[in-house]
Amino acid sequence: MPFEPTGLDLARQIAAAAGRAVPSPAPKKAKKRTRRASGRERAEPVALGEALEGVIQERGWTTEVNVHLLLGRWPELVGPAVAEHATPEAYRDRVLVVRTTSTNWASQLRLMAPQLVARMNASLGQGTVTRVQILGPEAPSWRHGPRTVKGRGPRDTYG
Repeated sequence: MPFEPTGLDLARQIAAAAGRAVPSPAPKKAKKRTRRASGRERAEPVALGEALEGVIQERGWTTEVNVHLLLGRWPELVGPAVAEHATPEAYRDRVLVVRTTSTNWASQLRLMAPQLVARMNASLGQGTVTRVQILGPEAPSWRHGPRTVKGRGPRDTYG
């Protein structure tokens, strides 16, 4: 009974036959390399971090990325105790707005504001934050619904 190759043996025989039947390919011409604005050639591999930095700077996203870094690294930048009682709320025109859990923490952070600005600019880039605005806790709202009455309303009977 003759041996009939199957599986891996059959694949090897087909590959060997195909290699003999097909002439070897002609050597490829070297592609012309073009230079980018950064001075690198296209064929040169680039680390992912470097490529992202280039895209961020080309698009002008540096400030937005720094703000997201600030929000993500808030406990690391200000410390765990401060981060527990203060959270960044907004960032507009290089001013960071921070909301605290109590008026005592608001007073303390107002005293620390210059150090906070310096620390943030040192880690995120100079000029990212020019001022920190500290807000205390929000007062409870007595409004419940779209209609209101002018004046003190239901709270005028407290006195």
